[in-house]
Amino acid sequence: MEDLPAGLADEELRAGLVRFGVTGTPVYAPLGFGDYHWTVGDHFTSVADLTTKPLAGLRQAMETAASLSDLPFVVAPLRADDGSAVVLLNDRYALSVFPFVQGETGTFGDPLPAGIDELLAALHATEPPPHTPIAAIDLPGRDALAALLDEPGEWFSTPAREVFVAHTGRLRDALTELDRLAAALPDERVLTHGEPHAGNVISTAGGLKLVDWDTVGLAPPERDLWLAGGQSSFYSLRWSLDDIAQFSEKLRAPHEKSRDAELSLHYLTTTLEAL
Repeated sequence: MEDLPAGLADEELRAGLVRFGVTGTPVYAPLGFGDYHWTVGDHFTSVADLTTKPLAGLRQAMETAASLSDLPFVVAPLRADDGSAVVLLNDRYALSVFPFVQGETGTFGDPLPAGIDELLAALHATEPPPHTPIAAIDLPGRDALAALLDEPGEWFSTPAREVFVAHTGRLRDALTELDRLAAALPDERVLTHGEPHAGNVISTAGGLKLVDWDTVGLAPPERDLWLAGGQSSFYSLRWSLDDIAQFSEKLRAPHEKSRDAELSLHYLTTTLEAL
């Protein structure tokens, strides 16, 4: 995120870092589009907004990732003074801390580096920890999205409402197609990362590393492989519809005029137009 999180005080972040034994001056890193990040010396932090990412699911994912720390390609979360991998900063935000990894990375949509196929094969062959979450097949926010198709209502962002309404026909067809594709998914369930795109892969002197494990879960291998050049009409369509649902929710609700709001409108528009 490019904007700082609203409702998070600097002293709350520092207090959370102390619980991981991390001191020093946090430097904001405007990376990705979802969580908020700072670097602190040789540590990297991820702060989740619990209004969009439930705490229970975040804890389960981070515990799973911490259990995978022996795998050479996993950048696993560290544990706090009470042994947990997630610390509450206040009622809205939760903190995870990771070792800072030196290397080269890309952004979503960039080609993935050589060796990613072998890495994902090794991940999928790994015995899942007992507490590994099951990655939902159903589209998060589908009911709310379907309700908007029936009655868009008032939006805080008028341009967002206009582009959404202009594409309701495409969206209805896409949801129908998603149901058809879901019925054809294989029964196989393996340990998957969920988002192994170029922005979450770091090329280091010691090999490739995977970061951002909050989407880890048991699912068909296609959940990862479509991002690595494989084929999965279901997961690619689900990704687009999930983005549309999230951006619509953000732009319907009251929000500040900001760079993140501008990007949300841009991504909503381009994703709808690509359906």
